[in-house]
Amino acid sequence: MVNRFQKILTYFILLLLVPAGLAALYTWASLSWVYSSGERAGYVQKLSQKGWICKTYEGELILVSMPGTQAEKFFFTVRDENVAKKINATVGDRVRLIYEEHKGVPTTCFGETSFYIKDVKLLDETKAKQ
Repeated sequence: MVNRFQKILTYFILLLLVPAGLAALYTWASLSWVYSSGERAGYVQKLSQKGWICKTYEGELILVSMPGTQAEKFFFTVRDENVAKKINATVGDRVRLIYEEHKGVPTTCFGETSFYIKDVKLLDETKAKQ
């Protein structure tokens, strides 16, 4: 009787651990593998910390190609608090955001967008020299 109970318990644990392990492996792979990377230039309009349990910084960059044209919004996620502080210091200034795109991240706990900001550079030369 005990031997049969041990077999059932072993199968039950395997049924739980194998899918959990596969989900963890998939999440790790989606956060490690970079689908694309690049830069966007514009004005940071908003940056706020969001999330019930997993706190991330979510923001909007206004892309203006030519004066008088309709502005386009670029939504992004920041997971590093130091990068978020650098972005907050440049809100309202023209900046260049360096990002990586991660496709297939299984939950919004890691961010609401697939664009993760890695660094920010100030483009206004007079303010960058001060």
